[in-house]
Amino acid sequence: MLYLVSNLSHSTKRSDDTRKKILNAAFLEFHRNGFQGGSLGRIVEAAQVTKGALFHYFASKQELGYAVVDELIGPLLERRWLEPMTGCDDPIAAIQGAFRRFIGEDIGSGSWLNGCPLNNLAQEMSPLDEGFRTRIERVYATWRSVFSVALRRGIERGMVRADIDPHETATFIVVAQMGIWGTGKYSHEDVLMRQSGEALGRYLDTLRSTDAVGN
Repeated sequence: MLYLVSNLSHSTKRSDDTRKKILNAAFLEFHRNGFQGGSLGRIVEAAQVTKGALFHYFASKQELGYAVVDELIGPLLERRWLEPMTGCDDPIAAIQGAFRRFIGEDIGSGSWLNGCPLNNLAQEMSPLDEGFRTRIERVYATWRSVFSVALRRGIERGMVRADIDPHETATFIVVAQMGIWGTGKYSHEDVLMRQSGEALGRYLDTLRSTDAVGN
């Protein structure tokens, strides 16, 4: 019995690992080439699995794409943009820091040349596939909501101007992220991307309350 349980445990782990390899390979393939241009052949080659294995875990390319949004892109956004806002005392500094950090990291890794994976799929697939559209909008809605809550908390703590609308401002910041990464993708000019980020940082400085500036 112990031997059987051990074998089942190893089998489950191998199955989980295979599925993760396929998802990670799909994420990179769709980020580089788009969903429609993404090749299942390149995905299985990168994951070092067979097409049979891919279709064992995902019934279709569409299902694989949905899983990439739900299981990789959504959590990536949470780690990057949402976690820094959790319980922070100064949301403006937290947002500025996140933009500077991730612009620098993406330029350093070269991933900026492919743009934002979420925005890419939004532009490509939202007009074509309701499953993609609803998933992507859910991610963006969560992003806007977390930023809005953080800004409202900043107002309550006297760190953010009381005359701003937190929801509208959060919406603008999220749209700005899309624009900055889109600028990097189309221009291939890292200086332009950095300048865009710094311009957003200066805008965010205007949201500070006079008391916060004085301190």
